Amino acid sequence: MDSPVFPDVESSNSDNSGAAAAAANSNNAGAASSSSSGSTLSRYENQKRRDWNTFGQYLKNHRPPLSLSRCSGAHVLEFLRYLDQFGKTKVHTPICPFYGHPNPPAPCPCPLRQAWGSLDALIGRLRAAYEENGGKPETNPFGARAVRLYLRDVRDLQSKARGISYEKKKRKRPVQQPSSAAVPPPPQHPPEG
Repeated sequence: MDSPVFPDVESSNSDNSGAAAAAANSNNAGAASSSSSGSTLSRYENQKRRDWNTFGQYLKNHRPPLSLSRCSGAHVLEFLRYLDQFGKTKVHTPICPFYGHPNPPAPCPCPLRQAWGSLDALIGRLRAAYEENGGKPETNPFGARAVRLYLRDVRDLQSKARGISYEKKKRKRPVQQPSSAAVPPPPQHPPEG
Protein backbone atom coordinates (compact mmCIF):
# COMPACT_ATOMS: atom_id res chain seq x y z
CA MET A 1 0.00 0.00 0.00
CA ASP A 2 1.22 3.52 -0.78
CA SER A 3 2.21 5.70 2.14
CA PRO A 4 -0.29 8.48 2.77
CA VAL A 5 0.48 12.02 1.68
CA PHE A 6 -0.82 14.87 3.78
CA PRO A 7 -0.87 18.60 3.15
CA ASP A 8 1.74 20.84 4.62
CA VAL A 9 0.19 22.43 7.69
CA GLU A 10 2.49 25.45 7.64
CA SER A 11 1.38 26.51 4.17
CA SER A 12 -2.24 26.37 5.26
CA ASN A 13 -2.75 30.11 4.84
CA SER A 14 -2.32 29.92 1.10
CA ASP A 15 -5.31 29.17 -1.07
CA ASN A 16 -3.17 26.79 -3.12
CA SER A 17 -2.29 23.93 -0.78
CA GLY A 18 -0.87 21.86 -3.62
CA ALA A 19 -1.17 18.32 -4.81
CA ALA A 20 -0.97 16.83 -1.33
CA ALA A 21 -4.19 18.55 -0.28
CA ALA A 22 -5.85 17.51 -3.53
CA ALA A 23 -4.80 13.91 -2.92
CA ALA A 24 -6.13 14.01 0.62
CA ASN A 25 -9.43 15.48 -0.54
CA SER A 26 -9.95 13.36 -3.65
CA ASN A 27 -12.09 10.87 -1.75
CA ASN A 28 -14.26 13.61 -0.28
CA ALA A 29 -14.83 15.79 -3.34
CA GLY A 30 -18.53 14.92 -3.58
CA ALA A 31 -19.21 15.69 0.06
CA ALA A 32 -17.39 18.99 -0.15
CA SER A 33 -19.31 20.22 -3.16
CA SER A 34 -22.66 19.31 -1.65
CA SER A 35 -21.90 21.08 1.63
CA SER A 36 -21.04 24.40 0.00
CA SER A 37 -24.61 24.69 -1.42
CA GLY A 38 -23.68 27.40 -3.88
CA SER A 39 -22.17 29.85 -1.41
CA THR A 40 -18.46 30.48 -1.26
CA LEU A 41 -16.76 29.41 1.95
CA SER A 42 -14.30 31.60 3.78
CA ARG A 43 -10.61 30.79 3.72
CA TYR A 44 -10.94 29.53 7.31
CA GLU A 45 -13.88 27.25 6.43
CA ASN A 46 -12.04 25.86 3.41
CA GLN A 47 -8.94 25.17 5.48
CA LYS A 48 -11.02 23.60 8.25
CA ARG A 49 -12.66 21.29 5.69
CA ARG A 50 -9.27 20.33 4.21
CA ASP A 51 -7.84 19.67 7.69
CA TRP A 52 -10.86 17.55 8.62
CA ASN A 53 -10.57 15.53 5.41
CA THR A 54 -6.84 15.08 6.01
CA PHE A 55 -7.40 13.81 9.54
CA GLY A 56 -10.09 11.45 8.24
CA GLN A 57 -7.61 10.13 5.67
CA TYR A 58 -5.04 9.67 8.43
CA LEU A 59 -7.52 7.60 10.45
CA LYS A 60 -8.35 5.53 7.37
CA ASN A 61 -4.66 4.82 6.69
CA HIS A 62 -3.90 4.11 10.35
CA ARG A 63 -2.93 0.52 11.13
CA PRO A 64 -5.30 -0.81 12.27
CA PRO A 65 -7.81 1.63 10.72
CA LEU A 66 -9.54 3.81 13.30
CA SER A 67 -13.08 5.07 13.43
CA LEU A 68 -13.61 8.61 14.66
CA SER A 69 -15.61 7.32 17.63
CA ARG A 70 -12.56 5.34 18.84
CA CYS A 71 -10.13 8.21 18.30
CA SER A 72 -8.51 9.58 21.46
CA GLY A 73 -6.14 12.35 22.41
CA ALA A 74 -3.29 9.85 22.02
CA HIS A 75 -4.22 9.38 18.34
CA VAL A 76 -4.29 13.16 17.87
CA LEU A 77 -0.77 13.37 19.34
CA GLU A 78 0.36 10.60 16.99
CA PHE A 79 -1.07 12.63 14.08
CA LEU A 80 0.72 15.81 15.20
CA ARG A 81 4.03 13.97 15.54
CA TYR A 82 3.49 12.47 12.10
CA LEU A 83 2.96 15.96 10.64
CA ASP A 84 6.34 17.09 11.98
CA GLN A 85 8.05 15.46 9.01
CA PHE A 86 6.38 18.04 6.75
CA GLY A 87 7.50 21.01 8.90
CA LYS A 88 9.54 23.96 7.67
CA THR A 89 10.52 25.50 11.00
CA LYS A 90 14.09 24.93 12.18
CA VAL A 91 14.06 23.94 15.85
CA HIS A 92 17.56 24.00 17.34
CA THR A 93 18.62 21.31 19.79
CA PRO A 94 20.24 22.33 23.08
CA ILE A 95 23.68 21.22 21.81
CA CYS A 96 23.43 23.39 18.67
CA PRO A 97 25.57 26.56 18.79
CA PHE A 98 22.53 28.50 17.49
CA TYR A 99 20.19 27.33 20.25
CA GLY A 100 18.22 30.37 21.37
CA HIS A 101 19.15 32.49 18.34
CA PRO A 102 16.17 33.71 16.31
CA ASN A 103 18.30 34.39 13.20
CA PRO A 104 21.23 31.96 13.06
CA PRO A 105 24.12 33.18 10.87
CA ALA A 106 24.82 29.77 9.28
CA PRO A 107 23.05 26.49 8.48
CA CYS A 108 22.92 23.70 11.03
CA PRO A 109 21.71 20.08 11.06
CA CYS A 110 18.85 20.68 13.49
CA PRO A 111 15.48 19.18 12.53
CA LEU A 112 12.62 20.90 10.74
CA ARG A 113 9.34 20.75 12.61
CA GLN A 114 5.84 22.10 12.36
CA ALA A 115 5.69 25.54 13.96
CA TRP A 116 3.78 25.74 17.22
CA GLY A 117 1.42 28.39 15.84
CA SER A 118 0.52 26.16 12.91
CA LEU A 119 -0.20 23.21 15.18
CA ASP A 120 -2.22 25.37 17.55
CA ALA A 121 -4.34 26.72 14.69
CA LEU A 122 -4.75 23.23 13.21
CA ILE A 123 -6.03 21.84 16.52
CA GLY A 124 -8.45 24.76 16.83
CA ARG A 125 -9.88 24.07 13.38
CA LEU A 126 -10.09 20.31 13.97
CA ARG A 127 -11.72 20.84 17.35
CA ALA A 128 -14.42 22.99 15.72
CA ALA A 129 -14.84 20.57 12.79
CA TYR A 130 -15.27 17.62 15.16
CA GLU A 131 -18.25 19.26 16.83
CA GLU A 132 -19.69 20.50 13.52
CA ASN A 133 -19.60 16.90 12.29
CA GLY A 134 -21.69 15.58 15.18
CA GLY A 135 -19.09 15.01 17.87
CA LYS A 136 -19.90 15.91 21.46
CA PRO A 137 -17.70 18.56 23.09
CA GLU A 138 -17.03 16.33 26.11
CA THR A 139 -15.63 13.54 23.87
CA ASN A 140 -13.66 15.83 21.54
CA PRO A 141 -10.17 14.26 21.25
CA PHE A 142 -8.74 17.57 19.97
CA GLY A 143 -9.61 19.21 23.28
CA ALA A 144 -8.03 16.46 25.39
CA ARG A 145 -5.76 17.54 28.22
CA ALA A 146 -2.85 15.60 26.70
CA VAL A 147 -3.19 17.60 23.46
CA ARG A 148 -3.22 20.93 25.34
CA LEU A 149 -0.15 19.90 27.34
CA TYR A 150 1.65 18.76 24.18
CA LEU A 151 0.97 22.09 22.48
CA ARG A 152 2.23 23.96 25.53
CA ASP A 153 5.41 21.86 25.58
CA VAL A 154 5.98 22.45 21.85
CA ARG A 155 5.48 26.19 22.35
CA ASP A 156 7.94 26.31 25.25
CA LEU A 157 10.53 24.16 23.48
CA GLN A 158 10.35 26.19 20.27
CA SER A 159 10.41 29.45 22.19
CA LYS A 160 13.67 28.48 23.89
CA ALA A 161 15.21 26.83 20.85
CA ARG A 162 14.46 29.67 18.47
CA GLY A 163 14.87 32.55 20.91
CA ILE A 164 11.36 33.76 20.21
CA SER A 165 8.84 34.73 22.86
CA TYR A 166 5.30 33.51 22.32
CA GLU A 167 3.48 36.07 24.40
CA LYS A 168 -0.27 36.06 24.27
CA LYS A 169 -1.45 39.05 22.32
CA LYS A 170 -3.32 41.48 24.49
CA ARG A 171 -6.60 42.65 23.08
CA LYS A 172 -6.79 46.36 22.59
CA ARG A 173 -9.68 47.91 24.40
CA PRO A 174 -11.70 50.34 22.32
CA VAL A 175 -11.04 53.95 23.22
CA GLN A 176 -14.16 55.34 24.81
CA GLN A 177 -15.32 58.70 23.57
CA PRO A 178 -15.90 61.06 26.50
CA SER A 179 -19.56 61.82 26.94
CA SER A 180 -20.67 65.43 26.80
CA ALA A 181 -21.83 65.30 30.43
CA ALA A 182 -18.44 64.19 31.71
CA VAL A 183 -16.43 66.94 30.01
CA PRO A 184 -17.41 70.54 30.74
CA PRO A 185 -17.76 72.73 27.68
CA PRO A 186 -14.95 75.21 27.06
CA PRO A 187 -15.51 78.60 28.69
CA GLN A 188 -17.22 81.13 26.45
CA HIS A 189 -15.48 84.51 26.34
CA PRO A 190 -17.36 87.55 25.24
CA PRO A 191 -16.05 89.00 21.97
CA GLU A 192 -13.50 91.75 22.44
CA GLY A 193 -14.32 94.84 20.76
